[in-house]
Amino acid sequence: MEGDPIKLLLVDDERAFVDVLYNRFKRKGLAVSKAYSGTEAIRSLREQDFDVSVLDLKMEDMDGIEVLKIFKKMLPSMAVIMLTGHGSERAARAGIEEGAYDYLTKPCGFEELLAKIQEAVANKGPDA
Repeated sequence: MEGDPIKLLLVDDERAFVDVLYNRFKRKGLAVSKAYSGTEAIRSLREQDFDVSVLDLKMEDMDGIEVLKIFKKMLPSMAVIMLTGHGSERAARAGIEEGAYDYLTKPCGFEELLAKIQEAVANKGPDA
């Protein structure tokens, strides 16, 4: 596993936000894929496995918790970090109960998000 890039799936319907994160994570050496909707994210997960996903809680087409539940059925070992706006912490905690690794409140710093991704992957362990 040493030297393999982290396979990350970014899921958010705010395209500009996803595009900026995508470019920054690419520069950090992560193998990044992006999805602008829950439906697109599920399609991506059917095509390949990921180590971790950063998943927005509120999207136009599907609720982030719905997407999380589907992710956990499709790939239980994938760590999921929920992103939530202010005032949605209760929903994010519900995500933790459904199997999310953790959540961060938007806007969060890039380095904070990167550290959380690395922590989530490290805590999966070799058997995941």
